[in-house]
Amino acid sequence: MDLPKIGLGCWELGGGDYWGPTSQAEADAIVREAVELGVTYFDTAEAYNEGRSEESLGIALRGIPREQVTIGTKISPSNTEPAALVAHCEASLRRLGVEYVDLYMVHWPITPDGIAHFTDAPVRPSVEAAFETLCRLREQGKVRHIGVSNFGVARLAEALSLARPIAVNQLCYSLVSRAAEAQVLPRCREAGVGVIAYMVLQQGLLTGRYASLQDVPSMFRRTRHFDSRRPNSLARHGGPGFEAELTAALSRLEAIAVEVGRSMADLATAWVASTPGIACALVGSRSPRHLRSAVEAVRAPLPPQLRSALDEATRTLMEAMGPSLDFFQSPESDRTL
Repeated sequence: MDLPKIGLGCWELGGGDYWGPTSQAEADAIVREAVELGVTYFDTAEAYNEGRSEESLGIALRGIPREQVTIGTKISPSNTEPAALVAHCEASLRRLGVEYVDLYMVHWPITPDGIAHFTDAPVRPSVEAAFETLCRLREQGKVRHIGVSNFGVARLAEALSLARPIAVNQLCYSLVSRAAEAQVLPRCREAGVGVIAYMVLQQGLLTGRYASLQDVPSMFRRTRHFDSRRPNSLARHGGPGFEAELTAALSRLEAIAVEVGRSMADLATAWVASTPGIACALVGSRSPRHLRSAVEAVRAPLPPQLRSALDEATRTLMEAMGPSLDFFQSPESDRTL
């Protein structure tokens, strides 16, 4: 599956509690700017803003020839019982205003832990039946490619055994979230599964906008990077975090950015996009200017010496956090396993 190096993450579209309000005019402007810049992959999910992201993206894409864009959306694991899966796929198509999606992904593994994040209902879909249904949707032309999201090595192997080819595995991957390098990124390369990276800028942390970790909004301090024991913390991983290692890594990255005369955001984006096996790096943006910066950041190859410096700047943090792919749960409750 061919994807541009930069894709547009569309969670913000439609507005919601997580990212705040986004008008349709803003959505229209950023989508049209994206197409003009060659950012032709648009990534959304049925769970984003209760379907409003898909609706807003569909409206923004009106008038743009369908063949010029690639649309990916995700189904929640709680909705993968065959009849429900078909119904939810049809609902996504209606909201997007299209007859097919290019990429249809299972948002998290179809396991009790993966399902529990989306519903309290006692649903236990069959993994085999779910992927059989996905294959049927692919045969019918409603889905061009099947993908997964947040699948660790074992869950990816299972998916490959049931619905080969699996086009992509969407994973959290950034300079400060490098767990994918331990196992799943090499396995994806071996299996010919492209990786779409999300949280490339770690929800703004790698833009340099925050003077200290305490300035990061609570909603964005939920990952294992941060101490869950702080007052008013929204984190659910229950751990002490890795704030000392994170602060040191950010300080090193800032120094490198100053030394080479580039923004930290540009370096972070270029680093992800240049990683072998990364098919597409998602950026979220409310501003055409920010989107243009991301596109410019990946136009030229990242010099090997600079890449090595960035690797070393964040290695201590990577080793401290370990190989768990789920940055929101404790390693013992990792939903990717």
